Amino acid sequence: MAESIIKLKRPPQTRTGLTDTGVKKAADKSARTRAREFALQALYQHLVGRNDAESIDTFTRDLVGFHKADSAHYDALLHGCIRDAKILDESITPLLDRKMAEISPVEHAVLWIGVYEFTHCLDVPYRVVINECIELAKAFGGTDGHKYVNGVLHKMAPSLRGAEVAADQSK
Repeated sequence: MAESIIKLKRPPQTRTGLTDTGVKKAADKSARTRAREFALQALYQHLVGRNDAESIDTFTRDLVGFHKADSAHYDALLHGCIRDAKILDESITPLLDRKMAEISPVEHAVLWIGVYEFTHCLDVPYRVVINECIELAKAFGGTDGHKYVNGVLHKMAPSLRGAEVAADQSK
């Protein structure tokens, strides 16, 4: 008695540039997006482990895929956020609905990146800053952390990028 085996065919994979979870595939990420991801991981180490910037930097540069990141942007984010942590927190805190200590370290680091880019990376449009931070929070943060990051950065944008926001809204 011969048994026949039915093979189930999977539909061909689409090439949308997104994984099943809706996150960009690694091959489709820009060097700056990768820099933000590595900076986020490094800032998380700083916030949680209280590690110093140099040891975090050395560790992060040895991670798989770092060579594809924009290392200058990564340097600016890591060292700038750690150097300006107090100033960044002072600008973020008034927009929070809870104490900074109650914000997850991932969302905290993402907010640092957003505020730092708003103030120091004027070549990056404010909408790109917000979108990149939302994507970081989706990929690395809690379930609805990206919504919180979005709300805080949208409130902050007019005060840090007023002319750009006004010009964008007048379109």
